[in-house]
Amino acid sequence: MDSRRMSFKNPFPRPWMENSGAAAAVGGSSVGLKGIIAGGITGGIEICITYPTEYVKTQLQLDEKAGTAAKQYSGIWDCTKKTVQRHGVFGLYRGLSVLVYGSIPKSAVRFGAFETFKKFTVDDKGNLRPVDRMLCGLGAGVCEAIFAVTPMETVKVKFINDRRSANPRFRGFFHGCSVIVKDEGFGGLYKGVTATILKQGSNQAIRFFVMETCKDLYRGGDPKKPIPTLVTGVFGAFAGACSVFGNTPIDVVKTRMQGLEAKRYKNTLDCAIKVFQNEGVAAFYKGTVPRLSRVCLDVAITFMLYDSFMEVFNKMWP
Repeated sequence: MDSRRMSFKNPFPRPWMENSGAAAAVGGSSVGLKGIIAGGITGGIEICITYPTEYVKTQLQLDEKAGTAAKQYSGIWDCTKKTVQRHGVFGLYRGLSVLVYGSIPKSAVRFGAFETFKKFTVDDKGNLRPVDRMLCGLGAGVCEAIFAVTPMETVKVKFINDRRSANPRFRGFFHGCSVIVKDEGFGGLYKGVTATILKQGSNQAIRFFVMETCKDLYRGGDPKKPIPTLVTGVFGAFAGACSVFGNTPIDVVKTRMQGLEAKRYKNTLDCAIKVFQNEGVAAFYKGTVPRLSRVCLDVAITFMLYDSFMEVFNKMWP
């Protein structure tokens, strides 16, 4: 009898394999799917709210210093004003369709991956160690960079960059994609993949680390303690600000690598070197203010919506 019990006992127990308490709630087989669905819905709503700030940020990053006459904009408000004057208010939504198509899978992959990685790293109370918060975020960022962000961002940047040319070529999302593939091959959709992995990996490592740390401090170590939606938004805005100051230089290089003039650069490192040589250190922080406003709003809205959807799903879908 004793020997039978011993033969079926797992000698290497793991907290996610236990069937009780917070570990069971976190380790449920449906948690990753819940994260994917909640993340996808969240991504679609969020991008429709915040896109104009993304448009302005990208325009300023593409506005290279090649003599005073070559610069089109003197700052955020100048870019916004000129865009509205030339193309109307909807000009600030140029390329939105690209991000709508891409934000849903991007956010779905991000949160689905994070919840999956989290399932395998939480302790028996459902808490993450500080290093695991960062690693789970890093893993989520790398996954979204490879499976969703790189092609989406490449097309978005080319669409916005196309608007700057005298004779825009792209008539819509699918037409633009077909032109890019025809001119550059399928690899044209994966320009700047290294910089994008660096950007998204560091982005989510910072954001999830800060977010999970703030939540843990608020809860006092009790993962079941509810957090008010507005408090979640404040934590998200703070996490977004931390990620902006932490990786804007990578974002600038990524944008240059994905623009229509990306052929000027051999690779990500060559792009960074040339930006530094031609424009100085300040160029690595172009678009910081509009990116800061967008990201803080983006991350605050994203975590508020995501946590709200997950709360509903957990009640309806045990």
